[in-house]
Amino acid sequence: MNKRSRLHIPRAPARPGEKPDFRYVQLSPAGAVARPDVNARAREIEHLATDLVRVLDDDGRALGPWDPHLDAAELQVGLRHMLLTRIYDDRMQRTQRAGKITFYMRSLGEEAVSVAACMALKPGDMLFPSYRNQGLHITRGLSLVDMMCQLLSNTRDMCKGRQLPVMYHSRAANIFTISGNLATQLPQAVGWAMAAAIKGEDHLAAGWLGEGSTAEADFHYALLFASVYQAPAILNVVNNQWAISTFQGFAGGEQRSFAARGPGYGIPGVRVDGNDFLAVYAVTRWAAERARTGAGPTLIEHVTYRAAAHSTSDDPSRYRAKDDHLHWPLGDPVERLKRHLIRLGEWSEERHQALTAELEALVAASWKEAVTHGTLTEGPNLDPDLMFEDVFEEMPPHLIKQRAALRKERS
Repeated sequence: MNKRSRLHIPRAPARPGEKPDFRYVQLSPAGAVARPDVNARAREIEHLATDLVRVLDDDGRALGPWDPHLDAAELQVGLRHMLLTRIYDDRMQRTQRAGKITFYMRSLGEEAVSVAACMALKPGDMLFPSYRNQGLHITRGLSLVDMMCQLLSNTRDMCKGRQLPVMYHSRAANIFTISGNLATQLPQAVGWAMAAAIKGEDHLAAGWLGEGSTAEADFHYALLFASVYQAPAILNVVNNQWAISTFQGFAGGEQRSFAARGPGYGIPGVRVDGNDFLAVYAVTRWAAERARTGAGPTLIEHVTYRAAAHSTSDDPSRYRAKDDHLHWPLGDPVERLKRHLIRLGEWSEERHQALTAELEALVAASWKEAVTHGTLTEGPNLDPDLMFEDVFEEMPPHLIKQRAALRKERS
């Protein structure tokens, strides 16, 4: 009997009204995955693309060879950055709902992906973020006021009113401009890394994108160039399971891990628990050492969960189970690091509450200052002349004429 071929349509494990189901997530016990030499060849360590590097267990203990053995002070800094990112996100979400900014995207549940990775890199390394990496900016010390002013598109907006909210950048902090055209930042990161290698610098480039964006051609261009030229680059795939309302299976996550795409190009792929601060730090540090010693690029898949909506324009209750993030098997990154510090005797619930109150006050004060530079409804306003700048080294005659006409109309 002949069998007919069938078209396979990926299906999310749980839809609205169903119980959350994360049995599809392949886990490894904390501390169980071996840590290879940084110079190991991709074909020798293909297991890293299917196993899951974990350090923290459910009781907050750090286990295994990937434990980076950070001191308590560094762990407390990491906890502060993650908690500040979360409080900032929450305040800006409520601010958008109140109609004071037009748009926002939270990184709830993904804070370790940015903060731990950033702390594992050097200040001279260039970062190419996606739009849910505000933890990178906070960890690199970007002013909350400057970030809020970008959301407001006011007179202190770093983007001069030309970008969608959350598209931050910082030349001083070596953070490249975010692009709403997904995946463009990865080939840019590889190009920057190639240039650094040509110049003999000790810097690398790190880029981030969501798992849905791996379906873009730019992702594969980046892997090919990184592989051929052995660029000192770290390419991070943040697998938060959803590309807006599309389950990660539609980007190919059902067949193989996203990290497994690395070995196909001769690049090591590492699958890491993205909600484990210590694991993300350790894997990023390992990949950075590979890059700096000439061993080439690394593809890292951060297995995490987007606890919030895709953006303020999204309603996740229409396509996934209610409160599903509470059932995510890898827990909450802030709570896990807090539990680890308490277990070490270096933190307490009282200190955590005090830090929360301190950071909430900082965010409130920053917003109060940011609105003095202009809001959506009240001045001061951006100078319209800015629309003529930053494109041509020498302004062409037709733009000079248009600018003069605008000034005349305004006078």
